[in-house]
Amino acid sequence: MCRWIAYSGTPFYLHEAIVEPEHSLSDQSLRAKSSETTTNGDGFGIGWYNDREFPGVFRDVRPAWNDSNLRALSQQIKASLFMAHIRAATVGAIQRSNCHPFSHDNWLFVHNGAIEDFGKIRRELMFAVAPELFNSIKGTTDSELMFYLALTFGMQGDVASGLARMAGLVEMTAEEHGIEHPLQMTLGISDGKKLYAVRYSSARESRSLFHSTDTEALEDVTPGADRVSSKTCAIVSEPLTSLADAWQEVPESSFLTIAGGKVHQEYFDPRRP
Repeated sequence: MCRWIAYSGTPFYLHEAIVEPEHSLSDQSLRAKSSETTTNGDGFGIGWYNDREFPGVFRDVRPAWNDSNLRALSQQIKASLFMAHIRAATVGAIQRSNCHPFSHDNWLFVHNGAIEDFGKIRRELMFAVAPELFNSIKGTTDSELMFYLALTFGMQGDVASGLARMAGLVEMTAEEHGIEHPLQMTLGISDGKKLYAVRYSSARESRSLFHSTDTEALEDVTPGADRVSSKTCAIVSEPLTSLADAWQEVPESSFLTIAGGKVHQEYFDPRRP
């Protein structure tokens, strides 16, 4: 599958979170510990917010562990809100348009997981995307389609509802085609102000997801960085350090809202549109 990180808080240079830590995202691209696939070398991407309302995005198909551009850029980009993703391709060719994060207006979206037997239901799901959003889809992944379905179902106004209706449509359509346990996802989303995350699968056996427990967790990640404030939090596919107490596993079927360093957790339940 894939690995990702989402961060909100004290401004960091991106490399202090995605390159330097003991088990950084760059390290996970070669040696993931909590994933079905240890290597995630089918591309990477970073998305960040600074002074503008819309995010900056850089994506490429090279492995994260072997890309000098990623290292150079991440040493220059400092942001208080960002996401990074490394890809192990399941659906869609290895091409830049299929790398995460996906963006639209002020939104960023990353996904780890897959829609089972996606080819059987892709056409029906594509037809459910709002006409005004359809031409914004550039790639061929199930992940990007999930993003635009969530936008179609009103994620801009109510993130939890938009994601729940997207998941409900996928499960309903898959059921009509006899596909059992169709959805596997951990999601990271941002509107430039808050972070949101979901851990859910139809089989209730979701991929791993954690959030930092306190500021000391992130001070241990990057001890040379500026001292982090109490308004800091990170969400990760797997911990960036071996300090078990620094990371809290996100419960199954959860929707998280992260703002001001606080993590608000709700039950995530797909809703058929």
